[in-house]
Amino acid sequence: MSPTQRTLKKLRDDGYVAEVVEKWIPGANIRRDLFGFIDVLAIKPGEILGVQCTSRGHVRNRCNKIAEAELVGNVREANIKIEVWGWDKKDNRWRVKIVDCS
Repeated sequence: MSPTQRTLKKLRDDGYVAEVVEKWIPGANIRRDLFGFIDVLAIKPGEILGVQCTSRGHVRNRCNKIAEAELVGNVREANIKIEVWGWDKKDNRWRVKIVDCS
């Protein structure tokens, strides 16, 4: 299961409606994140959450990517919460490190 799939499952278990919003660009063979940094968009009453999904070892890189993104100010002004979720396995159990980048 990929970090994105784990994130979707946890968000849905936590009561969010969540969808993958990154796109595959054929020919270029790359993925393009919504607004340059959101992989999953999740909603529940009173909250919109954009999540960048990754492995735990890449959390800092993703936070830096968000900080440098051209549209991060627009997303923040729209009151969309921004988080990076980094997944790893410890003692044979999956865990997530969540960093708020709002």
